[in-house]
Amino acid sequence: MKFLCVACDEPMKLIEARPPERGSLTVLYRCPSCDSEVAMLTNPYETQVVSSLGVEVGGEASGSDAASKCPFSGVVRDAGLADAGAGFSWTAEAVSRLENIPEFARPMAKTGIEKFAKERGLAQIDAQVLEQARDFFQM
Repeated sequence: MKFLCVACDEPMKLIEARPPERGSLTVLYRCPSCDSEVAMLTNPYETQVVSSLGVEVGGEASGSDAASKCPFSGVVRDAGLADAGAGFSWTAEAVSRLENIPEFARPMAKTGIEKFAKERGLAQIDAQVLEQARDFFQM
């Protein structure tokens, strides 16, 4: 994906990518010709969609990330979102409710719920945690 300056028709240059804060990623681009700037802010849901697809959202490409030339590689990993699901137990009721989510969205939902639980120091995900997460994500 590239952002083009409307006035100059030049590719914008990545200036800054801030790690997800409460799930929202901020990215700033600047036109090298006219210095116009544009910022992109993803909401927690958008950030989770991207990360559930295996795309790492983040800063300037370097090392193995350079091959992809993706300006977003690294921030989700660096923010600790990549391993959000480690160490959780799910009650049977919570698993059953998770299975009611459409299959294409289930990995994203699971990652979001587990991240929510991790941020609150919870080790088990039950129906109550699902309700709290649903309210938090306004779904």
